[in-house]
Amino acid sequence: MRRLAAVPLLPPLTSRDPHTTPADLLAGLVPPPQFAAASFDSYVPDPDHPSQAAAQEKLRELAAALTRAQRRGLFRRSAPPSSVYLDGGYGVGKTHLLASLAHAVGPERSAYGTFVEYTHLVGALGFAACVAELSTRALVAIDEFELDDPGDTVLMSRLLRELADAGVTLVATSNTLPEALGEGRFAAEDFLREIQALAARFTVMRIDGNDYRHRTGRPAHAALTDDDVSQAARAASEAGAAVTVDGWPELVAHLSRIHPSRYGRLVDDVDAVLLTGVDQLDDDMVGLRLVVLVDRLYDRNVPVRLGGTGVADLVSERMLTKGYRKKYYRALSRLGALCALPLPGQ
Repeated sequence: MRRLAAVPLLPPLTSRDPHTTPADLLAGLVPPPQFAAASFDSYVPDPDHPSQAAAQEKLRELAAALTRAQRRGLFRRSAPPSSVYLDGGYGVGKTHLLASLAHAVGPERSAYGTFVEYTHLVGALGFAACVAELSTRALVAIDEFELDDPGDTVLMSRLLRELADAGVTLVATSNTLPEALGEGRFAAEDFLREIQALAARFTVMRIDGNDYRHRTGRPAHAALTDDDVSQAARAASEAGAAVTVDGWPELVAHLSRIHPSRYGRLVDDVDAVLLTGVDQLDDDMVGLRLVVLVDRLYDRNVPVRLGGTGVADLVSERMLTKGYRKKYYRALSRLGALCALPLPGQ
């Protein structure tokens, strides 16, 4: 076999200062590369959890209804198909189903993004322009719906109300029931009316099951040494991969200087991300940035290696018992899957 020429290590992520335009954000409202080929047929429900097959059939029917309405030119002249909220634990296939729905409806008539991406879109375009743009779609799909602060509650309640009034069908996924959004993060009772208004717009479907990435608890991948990581970086580079190596403290500091809407651009065109000096987190601001970064890496199916603290011990016990615990558990699950991916050349 012909040996590939070695590729020098890419400059570290900490040297990147990516920028995005509103046009970039709009163009990115499609399922991520990880789910580029997702379909209802490729989703395999767990027979031990019938709610998975029920959700699959519900969204398949919704896609068919949206397609029929489009053919007849009806979805703007009559009530759109009902909006759906998929509630369930991490790793049960909610994102796969949501991406399948967006693909079935088509990129011209659907918008797909995470909750965080939609809040960033409002900030980039302005509220009125965002409503005008999204109102041209038959479907707005919102992955990982969550409320981290009161401002998001009011913003998203108003945005979804105006989109629904414009005839847009809304489908969201979350690890939290609508009426419990914001619980443990802020005085949710002060925003109960907004939260109830959000909940009233959806038909809620529960999806049960195990995390298909890790069946029991947190990922238990053995911690690597920094030397292990350096050797892995050299081997991947020699195999022709575009690899970055960053020190953990430096990356944590760098993420604080970049808006999370730009984290995707930060890791574009990277084949593997390797980190040295990783230490346990006990800071929610840092933790929430990490959640977004892990999501963008997972979207792109980028292998990761950690030198120092392993995935299982990356987030402190305190953080895993407070209001953001579901976000952290999802991030650990996804990060564990990325750490298990083979590096290029392996």
